This record gives sequence, structure tokens and C-alpha cells, in this order.
Amino acid sequence: MFDIKAIRENPERYDNGWARRGLAPQAEALLAVDTELRCKQTELQECQSRRNDASKAIGMAKRDGNDASDAIREVGELKAKMTSLEEDVRVLSDNLNSTLAKIDNIPDADVPDGASEDDNVEVRKWGEIPNFYFEPKQHFDLGEDLGQMDFDGAAKMSGARFVILRSDLAKLERALASFMLDMHTGEFGYEEVSVPLLVRDQALFGTSQLPKFEEDLFKTTSGHYLIPTGEVPLTNLVRESIIEEDKLPLRFTCLSSCYRSEAGSAGRDTRGMIRLHQFQKVEMVSITSPKQSNDELERMTGIAEEVLKRLKLPYRVLMLCTGDMGFAAHKTFDLEVWLPGQNMYREISSCSNTGDFQARRMKARYRPNDDKKTKFVHTLNGSGLAVGRTLVAVLENYQQADGSITIPDILKPYMGGQEVIKAS
Repeated sequence: MFDIKAIRENPERYDNGWARRGLAPQAEALLAVDTELRCKQTELQECQSRRNDASKAIGMAKRDGNDASDAIREVGELKAKMTSLEEDVRVLSDNLNSTLAKIDNIPDADVPDGASEDDNVEVRKWGEIPNFYFEPKQHFDLGEDLGQMDFDGAAKMSGARFVILRSDLAKLERALASFMLDMHTGEFGYEEVSVPLLVRDQALFGTSQLPKFEEDLFKTTSGHYLIPTGEVPLTNLVRESIIEEDKLPLRFTCLSSCYRSEAGSAGRDTRGMIRLHQFQKVEMVSITSPKQSNDELERMTGIAEEVLKRLKLPYRVLMLCTGDMGFAAHKTFDLEVWLPGQNMYREISSCSNTGDFQARRMKARYRPNDDKKTKFVHTLNGSGLAVGRTLVAVLENYQQADGSITIPDILKPYMGGQEVIKAS
């Protein structure tokens, strides 16, 4: 969300930023509403001042025994006018804020221009693409042949886009999450947090899922929403707060179930675990000062990469172009892992710097060491990693000709020393 004062001071900067995302100019229309709103606010303040003066005149007239009827009539007229002006201010303010809340963040200067994912820029690759002497299978065939991945059973309970993992695959999912959390907290200074899975609309507005993406969310009859990502509760830990600069950056991580309706994804990844309504994810969130956030994005992306390196999974890093970035993102790196069964790279992590876009919505500030005036923090989020997709990558990259799965070395301690997953 944007500061209308900043748009007022430099409308070209914002229109140019939105144009890079393929959006029409917005500044002129926003400033027209802003001008009308400020005029109504000024008029309201003038009426309040005149009413105060008239009220004083009434008191003085009554005290001196003089006729106060003119002043009484003026107060009545002013009261009616103020009621009308207050409604005008409320409507204009709501319209302005509602419009601002639906406009995408502007991209960082070094984000490449582009219209779609085809214009994303590859930054680097890591790892050797495995060569199999047999035709590699996709994860769902591997899992079903092992007797430990059940989509039909899940569908009987919950419908499409759910899965049941059993036995060693359930254990492997837990091992992956534990390994990720241990690495983030033990080596990279993240604080582990156990978070609510149900949040109110204010929390989702703060992290920009609402109002624009409500159709992607699951809403309960109590008015709560199931979280689509751990980013929501982790980032909202600092909502409506002021943090001393010395305490920044703050770094949080969590393992949570995530819930997405997958609206608009009909026909995409209908088989398997790539696109589920419910999945596990380890999330990283950083709260920084503006001068720290670019370096923090590089650090966060590197940590997500380190997970893949230790699992010895080939991957590549992409800088997303303006046309493929998320609504709240100022700059984003995606990690895509190699899936032999699909013979392609697929997204497994997205790390974004949102600047102060979310902080303004959450009223999250910090107090600089050299300035008494508070400023908005910058917020960053990244998958560290999506656990289900990581399991998919392990199955496909570590598969053997007989359908068994070799367990990556880094996970063996979490699997009780087990080395291979075989059919149940």
C-alpha cells in the first residue's frame, strides 16, 4: 500500500513503476480524489472553527442577557453542514484507501521488465542434472507404487487436490521439515515460532492477500481464514508496533500447514503433490530497516539455496520480471528444482522483498538510532522450503530402477539411520 503524500510529491515515479508492471497510469485519478478529500477536510475544519466561535457567542449573549437567536441558528446550520461533510470525507477516504489497497507494488530498479514468466532472468544454476539408465518416473507413480502415497483415499475424505502419506513417506516429510527448521534456527539465526493457522481479515490485509486475492482463500463460518502461507502470521508479529533499530533485523521461521483454494488453476497439475489445497511449508520472514532489506533478500535466498545444496538437488535461481512478480513484491527471486520425472525445473521457493508495502498496511515501524521520528520497516518473506515439493524432488532425483528411493545423507539421522525407502 502506498503513501498518497509520496504519490503527490512524485506522481511520475509511481506511474512509471506501474507501467513497468503493465498497469495503466493511476496517479492522476488518485490525486483527484485526494484533492477533493483534502478540500472537504479543510471545509470541515473551517465549519468546526466557525461553530466553536458561534457557540462562544451564544454563551456570551446569554451571560449578558442579549439575543442569541442568530448564533443559535448558525450553529444549527453548521451542524447540518458538518454532518454532510463528515459523510463526504468518510466516503472519499474509504474510496481512496480501497483503491490504494488494490494497486500492485512498484518494482525495484534492477527488476527486469517483462510480461510473463518467459521473461524471467536466470541468475545462476547449481548441481548436476542426474542421468538415469532407466526412464525416470514422476513422484506420484513412485509414491503409489511404494504403497505410501494415496490420492484416492484422500479424495474419498476431502475431494481432489489432497493426499495421504503413509509409513516412510510420512516420516520423510517430517524429516525434511525438521532438517529445514534445525538449519534455519541453529545456523542462520531465525527464531522458531508456532503460529495460528486461523487468522482474521486484518492479518491478511496486512500481508496483502486481502482484498485482492480473497477467492484464493478458505474462509470459515466464524469469519476466520485458514492461512495460505506462514508469511501471514509471522509478518503480523510486528503489526502496530515500534521496534528499536538496534533490534533489527528480526528473523522468524515456522512450519505450518497452508491452505489454498487454487482458484484459477483448473487443469494445472491435477495429479500429484505439486498443487494441493493443503500442504506443509517452512517459512522465513525478516523484518529490517530500509538500508538492510536488499542484503537481507540475498541472504534469505542463499539460505533457501543451502537447503537444496545439502539435499544435493539441482536447482536454478530466477529473478522474476515485472510481469511475473507477486502483488506485494518489490523484488523476487524464485528457486526452481530439477524434477527428472517431468524433465524440467519447477518452483520450490519464492523469496521477496516487499519494501514498506506491507508495513504501511500493518502500521509496523521502527525508531532509528539517530532520529526520534519513526519510519516504516521493510518486510521480506521466503519459502525455506515448501516441504511437499521438496519431498517430490527427493523422490524423483533419488529414485532407483526398482522403484525404491535412496534417502539423502543429510536426512538419514532424521530417519533413524534408514538408507532406503522400499515398497510397503
